[in-house]
Amino acid sequence: MLTDAFAWSPTVTATALGFTLAGIALGTVSGLVPGLHANTMALVLAGVAPSLPGPPRYVVCAMLAAGVVHTFLDVVPTLALGVPDPAMAVGALPGHRLVIQGRGHETLRLSALGSGLAIVFAVPLAVPVTRVMVAAYPIIERHLGVLLLATATLLVVTESSYQAAVAGVGCFCAATALGAVTLDIQPQAPLASGSILMPLFTGLFGSPVLLDALAGDGVPEQGDATLAVAPRVTGAVAGVGTLAGAAVGYVPGVSSAVAATVALLGVPARLGARGFVIAVSAVNTANTIFALFALVALGSPRTGVLVAADSLNAPVSLGLWLPAVAIAAGVGALAVPVLGDRYLTVVGRLDYARLSVATLAGLVVLTALLTGLVGVGVFLVATLLGLVPPRYGARRVHLMGVLTGPLTLGM
Repeated sequence: MLTDAFAWSPTVTATALGFTLAGIALGTVSGLVPGLHANTMALVLAGVAPSLPGPPRYVVCAMLAAGVVHTFLDVVPTLALGVPDPAMAVGALPGHRLVIQGRGHETLRLSALGSGLAIVFAVPLAVPVTRVMVAAYPIIERHLGVLLLATATLLVVTESSYQAAVAGVGCFCAATALGAVTLDIQPQAPLASGSILMPLFTGLFGSPVLLDALAGDGVPEQGDATLAVAPRVTGAVAGVGTLAGAAVGYVPGVSSAVAATVALLGVPARLGARGFVIAVSAVNTANTIFALFALVALGSPRTGVLVAADSLNAPVSLGLWLPAVAIAAGVGALAVPVLGDRYLTVVGRLDYARLSVATLAGLVVLTALLTGLVGVGVFLVATLLGLVPPRYGARRVHLMGVLTGPLTLGM
């Protein structure tokens, strides 16, 4: 991508702000609708870009704003319904458990802090981290498999019992096989913007929670929003997540979900589910900053949003795009507690069994639209596998082998 110099003017400011607000609106929709991703919105924008007024760099403002707001708000359906975005999968179950314990309002604010602090940390770190990562990339690439295998091993040995550890190994291997078979599938569907990751992660981490919820009591009344994690600790965990999020931007094949799995190694066990939520939110949001700088430095898009942005051949305009990211981050941080609290209230008033059935049906329809019948088959197989870990007392994080396993094997 070429660097573009432009002069600020009232017209430039108004146009950029208009596109940014439009992107915020799209990211809000994708963040709050279970199964919908910002990548879908970005690809839609790429498709209609030729008919929009103004140069493509303004459309990129909308894409980036949508992506940033999505990383803030995707925690809401994850917590309320247990249906995660792929990037939030590692923290989905711990976060949902906090909601069941009546700590949903607190959890929403911890997630907003994790994402917000990630932006604060990532912007000043982006240039030095880019330089370091460009220099260290060959070493990281050579040893990535060893790092991921060590992470998987540590997650197994820290299980609560021998049975859970054995189940963890079995689930990791099964998930690796599932990933090896499915990750290269190119979905043929009515909406060509779908990714096979959607049915994979929704099946592994979302639909099992909905199925188990059919026999549950639903979302209980939520307590106050008092935070049980000290500000200094929250900042430290968000910092770990931010640094892990850098890997997504620079290392091919490493997704936010993989980086979040690695980041958990740096989260103190005493923080439990709260630490999971902060770290995963930070990884998810930091990725948007580091991936943008990686695109500028390396010329290679690492996320779906940036693939769509790169397709527009817009010259690099960081002076335009970073303010759009900052505005979107500010709106996202405020929107999480405001919209999230209302989301939890509405869900709490509904019949949770019927809501779960309706959500499952909606996920099947959305999967069919985005990934076709093959995607629906992947969703069903992933759902069956996702039901296994808790039956043996194991954590579902081992199912991240669907990505880390093939990467470890060099596939």
